[in-house]
Amino acid sequence: MRSIHVRAGSLAAISAPVAMLGDPALAAGFLRPIGPIAEMQLLELIWASVIVLIAVLPVFVGVPVILWRYRRSNNQATYSPQWHFNTKLEILMWGVPTAIVVAFGIWLAQGVFRIDPYRTIDAEMARGMEFEIAGPTVRIDIVGLDWKWLYLYPDEGVASVGEMVIPVHRPVEIRLTSDTVMQSFMAPALAGQIYAMAGMETQLNLIASEEGETLAENTQYNGTGFPQQRGPVRAVAEDAYDAWIASARTAPPLDDRTYGLLAKSGDLAAARDDLDREGSGPFAFTLPDGALFGRVLARYMTGEPVPPETQPGSPTYDPEAARLPAAPHGAGRSVACTPTGPDADAVECPFPDDTHDNHMPGMDHE
Repeated sequence: MRSIHVRAGSLAAISAPVAMLGDPALAAGFLRPIGPIAEMQLLELIWASVIVLIAVLPVFVGVPVILWRYRRSNNQATYSPQWHFNTKLEILMWGVPTAIVVAFGIWLAQGVFRIDPYRTIDAEMARGMEFEIAGPTVRIDIVGLDWKWLYLYPDEGVASVGEMVIPVHRPVEIRLTSDTVMQSFMAPALAGQIYAMAGMETQLNLIASEEGETLAENTQYNGTGFPQQRGPVRAVAEDAYDAWIASARTAPPLDDRTYGLLAKSGDLAAARDDLDREGSGPFAFTLPDGALFGRVLARYMTGEPVPPETQPGSPTYDPEAARLPAAPHGAGRSVACTPTGPDADAVECPFPDDTHDNHMPGMDHE
């Protein structure tokens, strides 16, 4: 298989006009991929459409031709009322579709395994799909709430509501769960959709090959605020990513009380009101508890039903009563944030070490 970058240019030429003619959101969607996984998905869609036309076009062409040739007024057409079978025609009618299904199935199966959302993006995958890896993996935990996405960056000690930021050319390893009803996360310009369910952990691996922005949305209906559960996913240069992390580290901490209020049903604007955060749009936190994702999972692993007053999304949900349980052993690490002034929002946290081992197995210089 030749370079995916060559195909990406062709795909962009084909898809850009289509995207611009429709919903503006499509320009940041699967028709304009910014990562190799989404590029391959779009390539598969295009080829699937072309191959299916091999079986479909003869029908659309043949039906009007037959109707016209054998119309009642055409006395030149041969009338064969006893005709019932033709070996060559049968082989053509059944052989071509069968060959298409077999060949197409084998090709798609290979693609499915190649871009399995649970597959770690490593040097082997980069070589096979011909894209660049230029740094260590970024680990993000995503918690689905009504009606917003909470993004946790445990290694960096920060969190964000309504916006996910990733560095270009670095693999992103995502764990997902829900602290309410089932949801489905999709950032179409980077990867396909993946479900998130309470008490369960799903995974998604992706990488951005260029700077750009797509829209993360919930594709699983989950109530009246469903249309508002969407927000930007930005792929940025490394220095811009570092600047965003540094800015997030100056934000108030995401402690138990704050998380309880954040878990209330409502969109970003309602969350800002509940947390007395001025402004509009996405906002960030410091993350003192690196095991928060594990604690959200643990809420549903007690062996007992979750009481309505402690269940986010419930009409009787009470943030004060809905404290998360302790983290399971090995679920993450915590850091202690201490106030640095009279304003309780001013804190200082001992963040994880920013220095990373950039060596990646299989990426040695040859």
